[in-house]
Amino acid sequence: MAIAKAERLMNLALCLLGTRRPLSKRELRESIEAYLQAGSDDSFNRMFERDKDDLRELGLVIETVENLDGEVGYMARRDSNRLPPITLDAEEAAALGLAAKVWQQARLAAAASGALQKLRAAGLPEDVDPYETHGALEPRIPVHEAAFEPLMLACRDRRPVVFEYRKATAARPETRHVEPWALECWRGHWYLAGFDRDRGAERVFRLSRITGKVRTRGTGFTAPVPDVVTVRETVASWAGETADRTARIRLRKGAGYPLRARAVAVRELDGDWDELEIPYGHGLDAWLVEFGPDVVVLEPDELRADVVDRLRAVAEG
Repeated sequence: MAIAKAERLMNLALCLLGTRRPLSKRELRESIEAYLQAGSDDSFNRMFERDKDDLRELGLVIETVENLDGEVGYMARRDSNRLPPITLDAEEAAALGLAAKVWQQARLAAAASGALQKLRAAGLPEDVDPYETHGALEPRIPVHEAAFEPLMLACRDRRPVVFEYRKATAARPETRHVEPWALECWRGHWYLAGFDRDRGAERVFRLSRITGKVRTRGTGFTAPVPDVVTVRETVASWAGETADRTARIRLRKGAGYPLRARAVAVRELDGDWDELEIPYGHGLDAWLVEFGPDVVVLEPDELRADVVDRLRAVAEG
């Protein structure tokens, strides 16, 4: 769900839950900033009706009544929307405890710890130790990139950003003007999805390739934010996860462990090299370039040519 829509739904729900009398659409529009910016009455009415239906689908009980002025009013009584007591077994409590420990290396550590304390106050067992339940399992989502925190805040606040970005095949970084949508971790690396203003299209950026500081530039997005941002699917496609062919490469011993993990067959050539068969899809050439002289593409010919072209571009740059 897009951040703006989620914020709008939350504000509407708070208004409906916080009122002691039914509120008309006019009063709700005056109370919620997003509705004030909706433009025409028709646009607001369509937006409000969709939001009301979405809240009801999420389980909020919204009553429709007539107020004293004869207008239709809306409210959500707290006694009709009270959640049942939280009951968790030992496995569920341990899973929540592990989830709260994931963010200990990031800015979200305090929020995760606070959420866990609220759950314990609401009934989460105090004596459940996730380490006893799951052995020595200690989850971590590594956040070593300095760009993570400013980009996380920019995604939350819907603020455009500017940063220097070096592609895998480029010798020097380029300036990117981006409207950030979402951050996601995939296979140990963080990626940002957003709208690249210079290219006029959606792009995905690997945070480890952002150089220098991330700077915010004003407010407001120029492109619509999709309800679903498919970061992992996009990166997986670039990495050849949706492969329909097989590539044969020569890989130096002791190198390229991610490639070895992907291989469907490995054959020792000599004391220095192994031959691997790996899934071949869009973007594999860019990935292979990152391993430099430790990889030699044997076939297919078009993949070999793409890798050579990328390496030549880096050398000439």
